[in-house]
Amino acid sequence: MVCFRLFPVPGSGLVLVCLVLGAVRSYALELNLTDSENATCLYAKWQMNFTVRYETTNKTYKTVTISDHGTVTYNGSICGDDQNGPKIAVQFGPGFSWIANFTKAASTYSIDSISFSYNTGDNTTFPDAEDKGILTVDELLAIKIPLNDLFRCNSLSTLEKNDVVQHYWDVLVQAFVQNGTVSTNEFLCDKDKTSTVAPTVHTTVPSPTTTPTPKEKPEAGTYSVNNGNDTCLLATMGLQLNITQDKVASVININPNTTHSTGSCRSHTALLRLNSSTIKYLDFVFAVKNENRFYLKEVNISMYLVNGSVFSIANNNLSYWDAPLGSSYMCNKEQTVSVSGAFQINTFDLRVQPFNVTQGKYSTAQDCSADDDNFLVPIAVGAALAGVLILVLLAYFIGLKHHHAGYEQF
Repeated sequence: MVCFRLFPVPGSGLVLVCLVLGAVRSYALELNLTDSENATCLYAKWQMNFTVRYETTNKTYKTVTISDHGTVTYNGSICGDDQNGPKIAVQFGPGFSWIANFTKAASTYSIDSISFSYNTGDNTTFPDAEDKGILTVDELLAIKIPLNDLFRCNSLSTLEKNDVVQHYWDVLVQAFVQNGTVSTNEFLCDKDKTSTVAPTVHTTVPSPTTTPTPKEKPEAGTYSVNNGNDTCLLATMGLQLNITQDKVASVININPNTTHSTGSCRSHTALLRLNSSTIKYLDFVFAVKNENRFYLKEVNISMYLVNGSVFSIANNNLSYWDAPLGSSYMCNKEQTVSVSGAFQINTFDLRVQPFNVTQGKYSTAQDCSADDDNFLVPIAVGAALAGVLILVLLAYFIGLKHHHAGYEQF
């Protein structure tokens, strides 16, 4: 965790700002807001990202995901007073900001509204944007929480309005903190209350070198990512996670019926993100190479295990599922994606197309059996050459023997 020094915020005392480095392309934000007497009045820790669709100068539409907030400031965050409620104000990037407002009733307080502003004039984030300027999206929430309770929502929450999709997860927040001490009483969001589905752990063994295998193969799920009204990524696969933590190995089948998909598509990269009640995120990142092929470049995961611990791994130097652009990659047999020594993914009935999806359908597939055929060809050629060489040698020795026999007769 990287913490920055305390600095004054007008009308609210001091702010301690901490950025906790999270998984690739993701930051956890943490804010401890204190009053003039240096007592905590508001505490918040959360993760968020934003997906924005915008029009380009050539009248097409692009979608970008804003998740790496860079240097963050909290100017304008206040504890609140008789006239104004508490407020979290976040500034990041060139002209991006986020505000959460809180209100108070007799026995409850509310997360009243959220406002997100983004700058389409930022050419790095919004290349070739037709309209330049600051655009704002306001969302009314009115989430009521008992006074002196800490609000928790680990599940993914999504807000969608106009061309903006907001994602929030791992949220902890308490406004109107009593006596400067953050409460230990937690009030869960509805998704966390109803998220009772736990991953099925089929086998547990003490050795990290042993990989337990469930008897049943996982059910295949179909996932997609949209760019505006068009589907830009398709994936069908059964997923089985092999996890080793603290010398305990587990195998978990992902249930597609309780798994949700989001993501983004760009010209040379595409992201498929899966999440559920136990999986905070499972990211598959695809990339283009040599301008004519795609492959799986990166996998990131963060999830809750049955013992309550969090398992997180990231690897951005992979090379799996290679196929030509304009086609899909297919492999019906079991394959293993080795992310790290502690984490592997077994895939079943796999088909994926992260680029150039037309009319929401898969293009012609390159089958993984072709890789096996390519591997067998040099073996067959080598065996044939070895056979020819053996025949030549046999003919030579037979001829040599006959030659010596002729000399002895003479």
